Amino acid sequence: MPGSMASLELLDTLRRIPLFASLDDGELTPVAHAVHRHRLQRGEILFQKGDPALGFYYLVQGQVKLALLAPDGHEKVIELLGEGMTFGEAVMFIDRPYPAYAEVLRDSELLFIPRTPLLDAIQSNPALALKLLAGLSVRLHGMVREIEALSTRNSTQRVIGYLLADRGDEDPDTLSLPASKALIASQLNLTPETFSRVLHDLQERGLISVDRRTIHLLDRGALAGQELPG
Repeated sequence: MPGSMASLELLDTLRRIPLFASLDDGELTPVAHAVHRHRLQRGEILFQKGDPALGFYYLVQGQVKLALLAPDGHEKVIELLGEGMTFGEAVMFIDRPYPAYAEVLRDSELLFIPRTPLLDAIQSNPALALKLLAGLSVRLHGMVREIEALSTRNSTQRVIGYLLADRGDEDPDTLSLPASKALIASQLNLTPETFSRVLHDLQERGLISVDRRTIHLLDRGALAGQELPG
């Protein structure tokens, strides 16, 4: 069940959100008092497409999927969200409903930051609006790059681009898939069969090794040479 919360621990958690990083306690406390915590189990729906967007979410722990249902009933994964990520910021400011649904893939804890106190904070601190715009711009740029990759790259290049993406890991040559191959394939606009076939082909060529959901990049240079369309 959701519940309101406000504490020093919560303030520290909110500061992990880039939007709030520069705010002092006096500026952040009113926002913190309005925050609600949600704990959901795997398979639960956080919101449906068409639900009113009255705020945005910060994923403290767990995993959430943003997805749509195509007219033929097939699911299209828009984004797989991990710990420390936010979502819902854009639509809450244009007074439109959520354009997709959010499903919890692993038991998760989320913070819901309502729109109204956030707007009040922006009015008293215009710098907050600039930080929000910067954050949304970075996200939009990332989405444009993803669309470009899907439209200009073949299936092998899409998979290689996914494998080479910078995730800030200690070992960049070892990747643990954050979700099932079917979900990742949907995110790359591929069928699960095509995704598996590309992984098998890369493994046969000695470029990667696959152990269930763990993938080791054996020749990053050779992979990078094949990533871009040409």
